[in-house]
Parts: sequence; structure tokens; C-alpha cells
Amino acid sequence: MALEDYKGVFTFAEQVDHKLAGVALELIGKGKELAGDLGCEVTAVLLGSGITDLADTLAEYGADHVIVVDDEKLKDYRTEPYAQALAGVINEYKPEIMLVGATAIGRDLGPTVSARVKTGLTADCTSLDIGQFPLNADPAEAKQNQLLMTRPAFGGNTIATIACPDHRPQMATVRPGVMIKQEPEKGKKADIIDFKPDLSENNRYVEILEVIKEAKKTADIMDAKILVSGGRGVGSPENFKLLDDLAEAIGGTVSCSRAVVDNGWKPKDLQVGQTGKTVRPNVYFAIGISGAIQHVAGMEESDIIIAINKDESAPIFDVADYGVVGDLNKIVPQLTEAIKAELAK
Repeated sequence: MALEDYKGVFTFAEQVDHKLAGVALELIGKGKELAGDLGCEVTAVLLGSGITDLADTLAEYGADHVIVVDDEKLKDYRTEPYAQALAGVINEYKPEIMLVGATAIGRDLGPTVSARVKTGLTADCTSLDIGQFPLNADPAEAKQNQLLMTRPAFGGNTIATIACPDHRPQMATVRPGVMIKQEPEKGKKADIIDFKPDLSENNRYVEILEVIKEAKKTADIMDAKILVSGGRGVGSPENFKLLDDLAEAIGGTVSCSRAVVDNGWKPKDLQVGQTGKTVRPNVYFAIGISGAIQHVAGMEESDIIIAINKDESAPIFDVADYGVVGDLNKIVPQLTEAIKAELAK
């Protein structure tokens, strides 16, 4: 493998039902940053059927080039045709870096494609940087301009930084919500490349007999500006009524910790943390949450963190901007009433 033949930062622009995933736009923003360090450009790869018009949105969010693979076989996500398409793009255009969102689709597609193109993949990354590898080696002996892919390991108890110095592309799946979208530049255009890879049906193709769509019954906590999050300390599913009332009064959304989901009190869609969702609200209430590293990893980038816990030594107070030590059963209703009274003025 001639590493010098591989240039540029590519991102997979995931779309479902003609709607771009939020992480697709987040990856372009991070891709621009990495491309700036490497002195190259960022290219979004858009796969689907009848999706060419989405290229303008990718351009507005920072893509310099958009490779479009528009084919009826890609109308609905299926592993084999999508893997053939993305692997075809990689083999043809030889990107130095290939980023994929760590969504249900990305976690299936990324490893499949990395095996096809004979490279490695680091999964569920929370940070990406350009630097030398090995990290602590003499710069004269280390390999420069490597993609350093950081992810939690061993249940979040350690952080691993991984590189892929001998193979290309350097591939990573990235957790939604951890990277920041660029502000869109309205009217910006990109170089659009229409690519036709070989999509050959084989015994790995599956046939979709029916698609049944279920209306979401829970809010997307990743979009919320105010989150009222509860942990095991709330005590019971019925006691979450206190958090529901607070969220309603302040115009927020209720979320929770893993312990709450494990106890069956709330659905997993509302879970914040390493094994849940990464959120960046303007205000994050951590109520009855101890603040284990796995939870903090999913909310520490919130603008303001307000913790309510009866244990004054709880780790959550180490990351909180404001903390209240006391019984949440007394504090939360008082806070709710105070907010209602203030808004009624």
C-alpha cells in the first residue's frame, strides 16, 4: 500500500428518507478542522436514491466536494449495496481519512467497509486530532500527521488513543453529538461528483419485504435546549413526576441516567451517557445522579450544569456549575413553584 497515494478527508453523509442525519453535518465540521491541519479538503459521500439535491446542504455546512452515488438499489439501507458503494468510492478516490457516524447504520456499514478495503477502524470515537504516533516517541522517529482517534474503553474507566499508521484510509466511527456543526453558509456550492460504482447483486443482498414505521413517542434529547435528567436517586418511576413538572415549567425535556433505564423506569431513547446519547443543552439539571464517568462523558459539554443531590461528596458536583445539597423531594417542587411564580409575573 502506497500511503502517499491517499489524500483528503472524506465523511459519510448518512441520510434516511431523504433527511440528512445530524451527525453527517457534525462530521463535515470536524472534517474541515482535520483537513485544515493536513492542508487538504473535505469531501462528503452521499449514498441513496433521488438524493442529489441534498448535496447543496452538505456544501453549506462546509463540504468542498460531494461524491453522489444515486442508485435505486440504495433507496433503503441494506448492508451489501451500501458497502459496495462506499468501498467503491474509497478504492477510486483513495481518501486519507474516512469518517462515519456511529449510528445504527454507521456501526454496521463502517466495519464492513473497513474489512473490504483492508484497513482498521476505531469505533465510537469521542475525539479526533492530527498528531504524531507513537505519542511519546522522539519526533524524529515518530510518524507525523496521523489521525489520533480517542475513545472510552473498559466501560469508560480509561481513555484509549488509537492510530492506524500503516494502512489507509484511517477510519473511525464517531458518536453523534460529540462534534460541533459549523454554522451553515447559505448559498455556498461544492464540486459535485456523480460516481457510478459496481453494485452487483450477490447472495449477501437481502430483500426488504416491508418497512413499518413507528411514530416516536419520546422527544429527541439531543435537540433539547434544557434537559431535566434524573438518576437512581429519584427513587421510583412515579417520582419522575417531580422532574416532569419541572421540565414543563421551564420548557425542558426529561432525560435520565443508565441506572434508570436498567431499572425499566424510562426508555433507552432518554438515556444520557457513554452507552446512551451525548447532549449539549444550554442547561442540564442532574437530579439524583451521582456523576459516574460514564454519565459525565455524555453531558459534560453542557453550557450550564445544575446538580441536586443529597450526597455532598457525589462526583457530579465536580463538573457542576451550580450545586444544591439536599433532598430532591423537597428541592425540586420548590424550584418548580419558584419558576412558575417568576414566569407568571
